[in-house]
Amino acid sequence: MHADRLFGRTSACASLVIVVLAASACSKPPPPAPGMREVGYVVLDAAPVTLTTELPGRTNPYAIAEIRPQVSGLIQKRLFTEGATVKAGTPLYQIDAATYRASRDQAAAQLASAEANVAAAKSKAERYATLTGTDAVSKQDADNVAAAARQAEAAVQQANAALKSAQINVGYTQIIAPITGKIGRSSVTSGALVTANQAAALTTIWQLDPIYVDITESGSRLSQLRKAMASGNVAPGSAEVSVTLDDGSPYSHKGKIQFSEAQVDEGTGTVTIRATVPNPEGMLLPGMFVRVTVGQSVMSEGILAPQQGISSDPIGNATAMVLGADNKVEFRKLKADRAIGDKWLVTSGLQAGDKLIVEGTDKARPGSTVKAVEVSLDKTAAKGGDGKGPPGGEKAGQTSPGAK
Repeated sequence: MHADRLFGRTSACASLVIVVLAASACSKPPPPAPGMREVGYVVLDAAPVTLTTELPGRTNPYAIAEIRPQVSGLIQKRLFTEGATVKAGTPLYQIDAATYRASRDQAAAQLASAEANVAAAKSKAERYATLTGTDAVSKQDADNVAAAARQAEAAVQQANAALKSAQINVGYTQIIAPITGKIGRSSVTSGALVTANQAAALTTIWQLDPIYVDITESGSRLSQLRKAMASGNVAPGSAEVSVTLDDGSPYSHKGKIQFSEAQVDEGTGTVTIRATVPNPEGMLLPGMFVRVTVGQSVMSEGILAPQQGISSDPIGNATAMVLGADNKVEFRKLKADRAIGDKWLVTSGLQAGDKLIVEGTDKARPGSTVKAVEVSLDKTAAKGGDGKGPPGGEKAGQTSPGAK
């Protein structure tokens, strides 16, 4: 009996402890709900965007003159410094002119003789014309004398032409520069015998200011650009081009496109576009490899999204998070055509007025409600957003993996 009472008291105490513990547990306040996450966003605008492309190019002289003699003879002097810049009209070589001067003097003497003969022939023709009326000379004799006078006049013209030809040949004995430019090395020295219109050039002059840059563009890309222009989605770009040297440094002068070839090269499938670029310092030389940035077209309603707001999914599609109604996060799949500066050109998936999340994207979940704070583009660019690079890790100027 005593044991039963003891057991009853023990059970009652245990029950009391359980009740007290349960009451204590019920009285403890529940853990607080997680706070609303904060994100930064920018409002996207649509504005005209110039679409550029970087193409390979080679420099070519604006003009080339291969210097050849127009008369034969011995080279007496070379009158230029190899590698120097010469102006049009500058004497380059002197050919021995003695024989050509003699020919000129002979032609001048023949002209004088012809002029003397024509004076006598004309005087005789005039006398015979007078005597014909008195029947002192026959009509036939008068006609013969008149014909002789005309032949004498023709001889004067022939002698005059021969003299001019001789004078031209004397002038050709001094070879002059036909264009202004940089002259190369001479293939002959004093004492060399040269012939008129020989195959081998004596030297070459290159006009390098301005200079041509021949650019190669894919024929298929040009066709796509023309189709886009025909549809009215884009307008023709500027004819101005920028040049980047082969070491990556920018060239200080802008150029202009002159024309493009009317056919596609069958071997390479490319079209050659020629631009003219100023070269006052002579930095560009023929044959140099350069990169040329060409403004191909202008998109009238382009969407430029900050790179820190654009990501990519596992298969490489460009994606973004935007704010919908009541600050709910929406997931978007995009087409990002190319990088322009620190932004992506988005051609599908975003539109003007969308609120693109650029800060706190790692905290935003599709369908969740967030606290949104608008940030400036400059501030976002300075911070670098979430520290994420462009989709797929491309560098600026490369095509996004989301581009189709």
